[in-house]
Amino acid sequence: METQSRTLALRCRGPLAVFSRPELKAERMSYLVITPSAARGILDAVLWKPAIRWHIERILVLNEIRLTSFRRNEINHKVVAPAMAVIGGGGNMTPYFADEDRAQRNTVALRDVDYVIEAHFEMTPRAGEQDNINKFVEMFCRRIEKGQHFQLPFFGCREFAADVLPVTPGLAPINDTRDLGVMLWDIEFGDKNAPVFFAANMISGVIEVPPDADAARATLACAPVRRTGAF
Repeated sequence: METQSRTLALRCRGPLAVFSRPELKAERMSYLVITPSAARGILDAVLWKPAIRWHIERILVLNEIRLTSFRRNEINHKVVAPAMAVIGGGGNMTPYFADEDRAQRNTVALRDVDYVIEAHFEMTPRAGEQDNINKFVEMFCRRIEKGQHFQLPFFGCREFAADVLPVTPGLAPINDTRDLGVMLWDIEFGDKNAPVFFAANMISGVIEVPPDADAARATLACAPVRRTGAF
């Protein structure tokens, strides 16, 4: 029985994108291209099912990399949910007022982004007896053609919505080759969720994505020590 689909593709574009670099906490600065983790999030937004998990194969950059900066209002702290004992017992909850916890921070974002994401999915142990690869492939293709999605696709932050389109003939990546530095590959989920990074390179507008976490880590072993992923 097959457990992996054929390579599927979609096009996603939008006016703004922020794929935040984790080493810059105070102010948001975007990676120069979409991360594999964010690309998987867009695929999940189109088709998420417990029975499948997406794996990114490559990313094609269709527009020149351009940056813009602006200031945004953000809050300084996360809102903490009250304890279940408080909820169940009707106790007092600590009020939270966003206006009193707001700060302006600078954001360095990408503008006019346009990508083609190529990926496949694998069946998970949560797949049922009625689940099969053809079913989900047809569902994915149908949603792309009709512009449907499971939830709103976005580029890094929810306010930066992404338009998702079918891949049409004639789309070509940019003629740009560069070292993108150390980039977030994805999150390994488990008892302790851990980020996995890889040494990213764009060759003629195409970024080949490592197939698994071990392969991603292996790229770092071959990377020069000077890598910082800067401009």
